[in-house]
Amino acid sequence: MNAPCPLCGGECAPGETTFTTDLGFGVVVIRHVPALVCQCCGEDWLEDATAEQLETMVAEARRKHSTVEIAEWRERIAA
Repeated sequence: MNAPCPLCGGECAPGETTFTTDLGFGVVVIRHVPALVCQCCGEDWLEDATAEQLETMVAEARRKHSTVEIAEWRERIAA
């Protein structure tokens, strides 16, 4: 059985989301990130390991001082 959504109580199921963050000087967008997605309200939740990998990707974009960084999760993880 899938976990209940902390917001609405609906059922969360494995899916994908788009992660975005504003660095102040630019933005990072990472598409097709694995997540648990509520089938009722659409809110998404990241596993800890996924969040850690996203933090690494954002830190890399910050070091490059990218104005716009768009990445595909599958391509970055496979590299």
